[in-house]
Amino acid sequence: MLKKHYFAALFAFMLLILSACGNTQTKEADAKTKKAEPKAAPTEMILATTTSTQDSGLLDFLIPMFEKENNVKVKTIAVGTGQALEMGTKGEADVLLVHAPAAEKAVVDAGDAINYKRVMYNDFVLVGPKENPSGVSGNDIQAAFKKLAETKSIFVSRGDDSGTDKKEKGIWTLLNIKPAGDWYVSTGQGMGQTLQVAAEKKGYVLTDRATWLAQSKNLSDMQIVVEGGKDLMNIYHVMQVNPEKHDKINSKDAKKFVEFMIDPKTQDVIENFGKKEYGQSLFIKYTE
Repeated sequence: MLKKHYFAALFAFMLLILSACGNTQTKEADAKTKKAEPKAAPTEMILATTTSTQDSGLLDFLIPMFEKENNVKVKTIAVGTGQALEMGTKGEADVLLVHAPAAEKAVVDAGDAINYKRVMYNDFVLVGPKENPSGVSGNDIQAAFKKLAETKSIFVSRGDDSGTDKKEKGIWTLLNIKPAGDWYVSTGQGMGQTLQVAAEKKGYVLTDRATWLAQSKNLSDMQIVVEGGKDLMNIYHVMQVNPEKHDKINSKDAKKFVEFMIDPKTQDVIENFGKKEYGQSLFIKYTE
């Protein structure tokens, strides 16, 4: 009788071992199958943004983060804010990152953009040759522009309907001055290139601080001459292009990008970008 129970117990034990081995083999097989399954191809999203986010190097940090987290391939088109907003109204981009609040509001009010969020800010500064022949200084940008016009000091404008260009033109309008003549040079180019032209011509130029800091190592004969005015704040917003008006928009990833830009982790990256290299942040986080 004992012998019979012994063999029964032994048989049950062997079945248990075989079952365990089978489960292990099944798990290993499942793991191999999952490992062998190809990763889904990344989706594609078009970001239209201003040249300052590109020239400053910020996007070189942020875009790879977003792509990795969301399995998205981002095509970045860096143009002036006016052109970026126009791409949005035509449905030629999925998401916009720009810095001209008045022009942005018009696009949002027209229903061409949704999910409009404030992301970050820095400020505009007036840069000029170190010898500063016009003698402009301080924080009054209107007084500086007026003196530049009176002395016909070389002024280099982007002339590309960008956020910076809109800011510059707005200052001239407030002063009721229409700059023209040999002293006023329009490049029709981005901020980095316009700074280079200003350096070559020993002229003055309005720029965002981030691009100036990123490019200043190549502009040793230039310096900031006017900064700190309350009217020089430079605010950046992100927004989705409205899929209800443009049916080919990748609204799913555009929404993810907006959420990514205002996420606290991303905001910390923005706040710390440039601190080590330049001793100050190129952009300050500014979420709503």
